[in-house]
Amino acid sequence: MPASDLLEVACDESGSDGENLTGGNTDVFAHASVRLTVEQAAAAVQEIRNRIRSPAEEYKANHLLREKHRAVLEWLLAPAGPIHGHAHVHLTEKRFFVVDRAVDLLLGPGTAQAEAVTLFRVGRGVFGDERWREFLAAANQLLRVRNDGEPRAPVQVFFREVDALRRAHAGTGISDVLDRLAAARPRADAYRAGLGDGPILVPVLNPLLPAIVATAAHWSADGRPVQLVHDRQNMLTPERIAWIAAMTRRAGVDLAGLRLVEARRDPRVQVADFLAGIARKIASDELNGRGDPPLTALLRPYVGTTSVWGDERSWVTLAPADEDRSPVP
Repeated sequence: MPASDLLEVACDESGSDGENLTGGNTDVFAHASVRLTVEQAAAAVQEIRNRIRSPAEEYKANHLLREKHRAVLEWLLAPAGPIHGHAHVHLTEKRFFVVDRAVDLLLGPGTAQAEAVTLFRVGRGVFGDERWREFLAAANQLLRVRNDGEPRAPVQVFFREVDALRRAHAGTGISDVLDRLAAARPRADAYRAGLGDGPILVPVLNPLLPAIVATAAHWSADGRPVQLVHDRQNMLTPERIAWIAAMTRRAGVDLAGLRLVEARRDPRVQVADFLAGIARKIASDELNGRGDPPLTALLRPYVGTTSVWGDERSWVTLAPADEDRSPVP
């Protein structure tokens, strides 16, 4: 296939905490991609260096997020900047991702999305902060592949939480979801038992792999085959890359390939790294009620509408102007 027929896109991520999605260092996972030539990306990186003038050998998003470099950050994201119209960010709200995956596992794929959204949006207010955190932590442990304790302990802890919440909140608007979760214990037992059968190809709690599939789908919209160039990741084994290819084919996306490179050797991946870190921080600030409206407005055109996001207030703020509903996970 002639190179001119391929749409080559460079990618990187920010906010990976492994399987610890409810107690890690970050509450948002961002996967960014840019469609630039190597020359265009190199020029953007050099311009950032010229403007920031830090002696650091390798620049990261934190350089641009410092208040003293605010003007550089705004230049990078602005409509007249080097990446506007040539970049995309897929966001994952980690706590919602845990709830969504747990409900999907226990109640079945597809039909459980509404229940996950209801549970996430109502749960904290109904349960209270402390019990909500305990529920999220129990759901996280239930889904984790790695478990250093007794194999059945995560199931016992999770359903003990569910039973306690059912008793405390019977007859409320959330009791039906809790009742359905309580009845799904056999599914949880089967899931935990299956984790002992060997290496897990696609961990339920890993947001990177579905984000890559979503990224390929976004860029395939113009009809050309998409070639992804991605920063090296231990998660991206040949088997998982094959899974990504299979998922994109199932979605009708023409993914020509996924090639791994060292970020410092490809300026396009460096720009994607900048954008991922910047987007994660801006989105996290919105999620936690400390948003910066001018920066959020600059980020909005880059945010993908299929991002996995449950917080309605912050999503309305983050999503592109023509998208005012919660994204579909």
